[in-house]
Amino acid sequence: MKLLEGAGMDAAAWWRRVDGRALEGVIALVLLLVGLFGILLPILGVTGPFPPVDSRTVGLDGATAVPGAVGGGGVELRGAREAELVFADPGLGERALLALPGVTGAILFVVILEQLLRMARTFRDGDVFVPPNAHRLTVVALAVLLTGTFVPLVAALAASALVDGTAVEAAARIGYEPSGLWVLVAILLFAVAGAFRHGTRLRADTEGLV
Repeated sequence: MKLLEGAGMDAAAWWRRVDGRALEGVIALVLLLVGLFGILLPILGVTGPFPPVDSRTVGLDGATAVPGAVGGGGVELRGAREAELVFADPGLGERALLALPGVTGAILFVVILEQLLRMARTFRDGDVFVPPNAHRLTVVALAVLLTGTFVPLVAALAASALVDGTAVEAAARIGYEPSGLWVLVAILLFAVAGAFRHGTRLRADTEGLV
């Protein structure tokens, strides 16, 4: 009987390790893809080896009718309520501004994935309530909050700089629109991080009593 119980515990431990490795592998793969397509390729597009980002979505002034395209000087605005800001031949500064919001968001996503990967390594051992995980969740929550607040600000400032002084400036509507959903998720993650921190303190207190 004890032999069977021991075998069952060994099998459960083996499965937990395999499951943990699979989770780490998935997070690592997503981390690699985000780093490649969200950061490296856009940066290479800015510097020249790859085709650059040449357009981005902006709002339109409600009083402005754009039946076809408004443009001039190599810049066009195409759309109705939302429009695609298109550059025929963007310069280095324009390439950087076009890529900046996406790269900023990708960097924050990489931070989130890197922290989750570190947490997944602790799940493998079945030791969830460890002090570093509370800190990692706090970092994730902060990165999510910045994704919902700072990235839209970067996008608005970049769009404003892109249309400033162009023929489409009067038609484009540039506004700062933070994401309420991301902010809500961040608040929930801060709460979970607090629960983790409380759990680690309770475990430390219990171990001290024993």
